[in-house]
Amino acid sequence: MARRSEEYLSPEIVNRGIEESGPYAGSQSFSVRVHRGLPDFLSSVNLKYVKLGYGYLINHGIYFAGLPVLLLLFGTQVGKLTWDVFSLEYYNLVNTLLFMGFLSLFVYICLDLTPRSTYLIDFACHLPPDELKITREEYIKLAKKSGQFNEKAIKFQQRVLKNSGIGDETYLPRAVFQPGYKKDLTVGREEAAALMFGAVDELIAATGIRPKDIRILIVNCGVLNTTPSLSAMVINRYKLSHTIQSYNLGGMGCAASITAVDLADDLLNAYPGSYALIVSTEVISFTWYSGNELDMLLPNCFFRTGAAAVLLSNNRLQRWRSKYQLKQLVRTHKGMDDRSYRSIQLKEDAEGKQGLSISKDVVEVGGHALKANITTLGPLVLPVSEQFHFFKSLLFKKSRLSKPYIPDYKLAFEHICILATSKKVLDGIQKNLDLTDEYMEASRKTLERFGNTSSSSIWYELAYLEAKSKIKKGDRVWQLALGSGLKCNSVVWKAVRTVKQQKRNPWKEN
Repeated sequence: MARRSEEYLSPEIVNRGIEESGPYAGSQSFSVRVHRGLPDFLSSVNLKYVKLGYGYLINHGIYFAGLPVLLLLFGTQVGKLTWDVFSLEYYNLVNTLLFMGFLSLFVYICLDLTPRSTYLIDFACHLPPDELKITREEYIKLAKKSGQFNEKAIKFQQRVLKNSGIGDETYLPRAVFQPGYKKDLTVGREEAAALMFGAVDELIAATGIRPKDIRILIVNCGVLNTTPSLSAMVINRYKLSHTIQSYNLGGMGCAASITAVDLADDLLNAYPGSYALIVSTEVISFTWYSGNELDMLLPNCFFRTGAAAVLLSNNRLQRWRSKYQLKQLVRTHKGMDDRSYRSIQLKEDAEGKQGLSISKDVVEVGGHALKANITTLGPLVLPVSEQFHFFKSLLFKKSRLSKPYIPDYKLAFEHICILATSKKVLDGIQKNLDLTDEYMEASRKTLERFGNTSSSSIWYELAYLEAKSKIKKGDRVWQLALGSGLKCNSVVWKAVRTVKQQKRNPWKEN
């Protein structure tokens, strides 16, 4: 088990008990003690995560190791062939059929043993209407007029917004500021429909796909889960096939979109050659908290309106029109730990008002999940030289207090999309992974322009990279997200082609 450090993660993240933006601002009794981040973790790392990463590598690599053997065996047989085989004297129907049958069987076996690649054909992010734009100043004015919050809660939200990294052009439904606001199922459905259908409409227009050709549908929304489900709403709107494989993921937080990609990848293997549609969103009118508990006010300050739709396929013929190929996906779940399980949860306060509660332990347990995830991912993506230096530092370190070698993840990826949670969290991840400002640009710009749109944030970040013409053929993109549970998910894409600036892009005006 990793040794627990008595030092803070960093002044940028904790800032003396998160006095500027934490849920217990101003409290002298509260202090967050966490691992010092990646360096301190690696100095006493449990190698089970490293072993798990190599296990993934071996399990997938066996296909590629076995293929040369088959080719060698086939090559030895082909080498025995002479021109006499093709002469008229040697020619007969039986020999021809046997040879063609063997050749067809060989090709079939090769194709069957070689795993199908999953391709990201295209994706779309919803751009809400301008009337939903809200500045930080207007947010506070509306919060005061709503009568929902006391003076302490107002000042807390002002302090959080000031240091959040969120700009003045994010989107939020004004209905949540109505005096005596209560969650309304009809309003929630309407908001979900506007977000999901807006993203799917954009995706259909960009790809030209016929809705009836979609075989797999996965919709994820953290808080709003209705009957019929949100996925049923999409099926009804677009008249999808009655054979559709439909799934509705709820309560999985900001990391749910990568979970959906993992599920889609498995389903595509079960239904090879088909299309999978993923819709990721969050309904802000149902995450809104109208009370005065500080730990439940943080989501109000960070969460904003947004949605994304993603089209995947493992049809080999779709490679020519796809943007990315799925390379690696690693999911880490810490739900077995009580503190992780309770770190983010939907609950009611003493007055019966419902909202998302953010525990004081979220930074520490989130750090544990992040470190476990990237340690598992490392063997799959890092160059051999980096892995060699890393293991050498573990095996020959002088003492437990000596600093280990920190792998350079910049050598594994050309672009990184970290969930746009808050400025302080992004600062901490950048420092501990030693990332440059260029690698953090997409995450910071997305946080500023759109806020935290929950599970769809990583797609707004990828859309930013495309809008700035940063994606070149062969580039590797790492998407990283943390969510309730507590979980940390990573997915790595490789650009199949250079992505030109898109006509349909939420950043087209920026």
